Amino acid sequence: MIKVSTMRVADRWFGVPACFLLTVIRNLFGRRASADVAVPSRILFVKLAEQGSTVLAAQAIRRAIAKVGAEHVYFLVFEENRHILDAMALIPDGNVITIRTRSLGATLVNACRAIARMRRERIDTAIDLEFFARSSVALAFLSGARHRVGFHAFSGEASYRGNLLTHRLSFNDHLHTSQTFDMLVAALDRSPATLPALDIRPRVDDQALPRFEARADEVAEVRRLLREVVGDRASAPLILLNANASDLLPLRRWPPARYVELARGLIDRYPEIVIAFTGAPDEAASARELVRQVGSAQAVSLAGATTIRQLLIVYGMAEVLVTNDSGPAHFAALTPIDVITLFGPETPQLFAALTPRNHTIWAGLACSPCINAFNDRLSPCTNNQCMQSITVDQVFEEVCRAYEARRPGRSA
Repeated sequence: MIKVSTMRVADRWFGVPACFLLTVIRNLFGRRASADVAVPSRILFVKLAEQGSTVLAAQAIRRAIAKVGAEHVYFLVFEENRHILDAMALIPDGNVITIRTRSLGATLVNACRAIARMRRERIDTAIDLEFFARSSVALAFLSGARHRVGFHAFSGEASYRGNLLTHRLSFNDHLHTSQTFDMLVAALDRSPATLPALDIRPRVDDQALPRFEARADEVAEVRRLLREVVGDRASAPLILLNANASDLLPLRRWPPARYVELARGLIDRYPEIVIAFTGAPDEAASARELVRQVGSAQAVSLAGATTIRQLLIVYGMAEVLVTNDSGPAHFAALTPIDVITLFGPETPQLFAALTPRNHTIWAGLACSPCINAFNDRLSPCTNNQCMQSITVDQVFEEVCRAYEARRPGRSA
């Protein structure tokens, strides 16, 4: 799989000239955009990366389904990011179009195949859920969709990505991301000539979040896995720690040593619990090292030991998850677990999971948030004081509140 940093470089250095060229082609040979309100029949969402953001698109997907039916809603995504989309079970499996990213060459070849598939499906409406990425808007244009909705930098406030959209909206950084995505679909009910003004009140609907449902055999397999890892404590209350963030935004990491200190404190206070560190396969070694540093038989590692679906089942069995602002915070929103999410370079006002079971901690320093859609989510910061300002005591107290609320009568 191509590194995120490589994708960003490619999106910038290859995406800008590609969008310019496609804009020239559109101006010379494209159909003039209609001022009429769109009447879609087949809607495609383009959201290539970041599985957590896919969860925040649930409202938008449901709005699209209400318009054209689930069988006519499609989703374009990098292959390695489709798992959470499958777990949400909103879009038919056959309507998920994937692009493999094993190498730059393979990505280009698979992108061409995806374009051919989209044209065969006669997609007439493409909704670009990426904020200002060039690759996504280019793919939306190349899909052949007559109606294309997304964000445009009208005054140069964000990255250039040509003029490839028919429904051009301004990005509003005061709306929660779920509302932002929802408004992209709602814009289809307005004439492109009236945009970017959008006379619609944003909605927030927690019920729009789907609930992950696992098969009985999947649950049994996860129980077996937990018995192997945890041993005779497999039925003990489980608290999960996700100590890493992806390489997309390393500034979001809370210092690993603080996860160790947190784990020790929780074990001291609640001798009945098991602490499990979670993470991707490439995080397994670091998770094992954190377990070693905790120095307790009540601490184990599940990093790299589960698939996404199995991890969701683990969430459903556990009491509390502590995580940096990353995909797991949103995956967990599909399950009954309580989540403590640690924010720093981004703000919970835009990106927190919309569920009463999500509890956010954010220092709110003067320099934070420093990452946003207008700067391509890049920051000059090399010392994430926003994350370091979150103390172990703060997180410990929040975990205790959540855990004791779930298990009435259990307090130290």
